[in-house]
Amino acid sequence: MHASQVVLAPIVSEKSYEGSTRGTYTFRVHPDAHKTQIRQAVEELFEVKVRRVNIVKVPAKPKRRGMFRGTQPGWKKAVVQLRPGDTIEIFEGAQI
Repeated sequence: MHASQVVLAPIVSEKSYEGSTRGTYTFRVHPDAHKTQIRQAVEELFEVKVRRVNIVKVPAKPKRRGMFRGTQPGWKKAVVQLRPGDTIEIFEGAQI
């Protein structure tokens, strides 16, 4: 997979924005990607050095609207910690 197919989007929330002050960034990633692919993709796309990658699988949620039932699909996110001194500019201007 190409790096842009592994890292799908940054996750911008209060929790992830607070983590960016400590060098930790959160991304939505491809469901089949593993830690090594995520590390290589982040290093290639943002030209930084990754110290640690943690992966969280967000489970599917059952949803109901009236009598219609369905599920909200699950997805995978990666919490990436960078080497001290490295930053990603996407998160610097985010206001929550």
